[in-house]
Amino acid sequence: MESNKDVIIVGGGIIGLACAHYLIEKNVSVRIIEQELIGSGASHGNCGLLYFPDVIPLCEPGAVRHEIIKTITGKSSLYIKPTLDLKLIRWLVKFAAHCTQSHLDTASKAKNDILRYSMTLFDRLFTEHAIECDFEKKGVLHLFKDKKKFEAYESTNTFLQNFGFGAKALEQDDARKLEPAIHEDIAGAWHNQSIWHLRPEMLVDAWKKLLIKKGLIIEEKCKMTGFGITQGKIKSVKTVKGQYKADTFILATGAWAPETEKQLNLSIPVQPGKGYSITMERPDQSCEIPCYFYEKNIVATPWKTGYRLGGTMEFSGFSDTLNKKRLARIISGAKQYLNPSIGHPVIEEWTGLRPMTYDDLPIIDRSAFHDNLFIATGHGMLGLTLATGTGKSVCDMICNGKAQIDLTPFSLDRF
Repeated sequence: MESNKDVIIVGGGIIGLACAHYLIEKNVSVRIIEQELIGSGASHGNCGLLYFPDVIPLCEPGAVRHEIIKTITGKSSLYIKPTLDLKLIRWLVKFAAHCTQSHLDTASKAKNDILRYSMTLFDRLFTEHAIECDFEKKGVLHLFKDKKKFEAYESTNTFLQNFGFGAKALEQDDARKLEPAIHEDIAGAWHNQSIWHLRPEMLVDAWKKLLIKKGLIIEEKCKMTGFGITQGKIKSVKTVKGQYKADTFILATGAWAPETEKQLNLSIPVQPGKGYSITMERPDQSCEIPCYFYEKNIVATPWKTGYRLGGTMEFSGFSDTLNKKRLARIISGAKQYLNPSIGHPVIEEWTGLRPMTYDDLPIIDRSAFHDNLFIATGHGMLGLTLATGTGKSVCDMICNGKAQIDLTPFSLDRF
């Protein structure tokens, strides 16, 4: 059945592509407006984990205290640039206020719903379409050097088991039998097989090509300057290349979503959280299973076509400067867990901005002020993981008036 809808998606990251995919399946005409190149932001250089068990919000009880201790001892992967930015200060205060048991209980249930939904949809996506992106279901090894921390993870695992996402504990010898690249002094590992992995830039490229064949129109290097609004209804997107009209609009601009707050009369409390990665040729005798160095918050992802180390969280505004010290810290951290941990040559040193909300829940909602505007942002470190669930939900809201899962926890009203 043909649709008479025209939709413009502002933002060509993984969330924008996922929205386009499900809309095109409904025969909706879709155009993506992207300020740079499709998938050039946070969707490009992340470690490619589909981290479905990540039901625990970053703002969990004790998070602030633990990070303060890590910072004092020089072990924190978090860096907050000293600033007088009132928006960031308010964001940090509200983050701390959400580090409660009650928020953990409600947020974990909400995250589980959309994570499970996304898991099902990703499985279906790769079954129905030939999207080459080094996709594999090998799980992730959570590695520990400290015996007490390895044993303490059991309480976290028990919590995850309540959602069906439990991992298997492996003592040192069993862990090294499964993954010989692990150092001999590892205390142990937890193998979570509910986590899948892929190469994100390959996914973006293959998905984009598939959607173009199905009619997707893309405008790159096309920065939005505002919306054309008439009598409370959005009629167009204004850009440096001109004006584009449509019936419905989706704001999927990631960390840049707050730029439109004032004109749209919305509160979108998203802060850019910078992450780093280093992509290189796969080392000889590389690890075969993605590894998460739990004490360092660093990930190593091996693909058929390459190898990537990534991690850290930095709040330093919209700066795209590569801090070489942060990259060096990732490399030195990896050397403590894997041998070999580094491949040559280095292909890319990268940084990208994740859209972080202070309650660690995404924003997936229709605007209360413009009923033909939908917002999909604030996915934090789970943009890739939640792409399918978000895209399908936004599509269902547009085409059917309601999503198949409860989106109340992701509403703009909570702000």
